Amino acid sequence: MSNVCSVCGKHPSAGRNVSHSHRVTNRVIFPNIQKVHAVIDGSVKKIKVCTKCMKAGKVTRG
Repeated sequence: MSNVCSVCGKHPSAGRNVSHSHRVTNRVIFPNIQKVHAVIDGSVKKIKVCTKCMKAGKVTRG
């Protein structure tokens, strides 16, 4: 899977669109994942992180 957060493991999930007339179609809900330069074990690496983890301060950017 390419769209996975390296910190929390968040990934795309399945859901459904429901219209006003209650017609139901399948959809995929994607998390907001960004490529970020982060400090990991003293070195800077490029990882994929969701914006909720970045906002919570779980990633030290570098």
